[in-house]
Amino acid sequence: MSDRSDATSTGGRFAGRTAIVTGASRGIGLAIAERLVAEGARVVITGRKKESLDEAVEQLGGPGHALGVAGKADDIEHQADTVRQAIENFGGADLLVNNAGINPAYGPMVELDLGAARKVVEVNCIAALSWVQHVHQAWMRDHGGAVVNVSSVSAVRPAPGIGFYGASKAMLISITELLAVELGPDIRVNAVAPAVVKTKFATVLYEGREREVAAAYPLKRLGVPQDIGSVVAFLLSEDAGWMTGQTLVVDGGVTLSGGVE
Repeated sequence: MSDRSDATSTGGRFAGRTAIVTGASRGIGLAIAERLVAEGARVVITGRKKESLDEAVEQLGGPGHALGVAGKADDIEHQADTVRQAIENFGGADLLVNNAGINPAYGPMVELDLGAARKVVEVNCIAALSWVQHVHQAWMRDHGGAVVNVSSVSAVRPAPGIGFYGASKAMLISITELLAVELGPDIRVNAVAPAVVKTKFATVLYEGREREVAAAYPLKRLGVPQDIGSVVAFLLSEDAGWMTGQTLVVDGGVTLSGGVE
């Protein structure tokens, strides 16, 4: 196990802490990892492609700051191996961000392929719970910690076209609340619910019509990954030390106008 004391030399809210961020080779996950590293954390990031993870690790400052572990988010063996590597290489697993998610279908729910629906629940909900179980057993049960689950505004407002994705993210919010009750006082569990953020994952929601989509937002722009990274960092930090079981909507105000786009 690595000596954690040298990490404190970086300063910041997360000095000496180790974070695991799933689905972090790009987009929101990478922005979260960047913010945590900037504030002193060492970060273990996951994703399906080793090459993309290697590039992300370099972007995060190299192996002294980050480690990439390739695998599928819903693979139990990958989850266990990632947590083990976090503890062995960086000395702990203090923070967990369940960012990995999928949405393989777009269109009316009445036409949704049920196999795709089951996979959405498997990755977006069951896998998130499984990640918490692994970090709890291996580290947080004895040392405490904080968890943030990345949900979506489609969990709190109907989102035609991505309705079942929204349903899965609503389930993730419920899981967040239940875990907060069960794991307090030493482990806090919160969630964020972003609206449309300019990532490859969300391209179908704005490509070719960004100005039109952004017009519905009181702040008149779509989100960028850093908008979510800063809020996740807040929830993981002691600045949010009296918050648990909460979902922060980060949406440029769009839900105030009754929509999610």
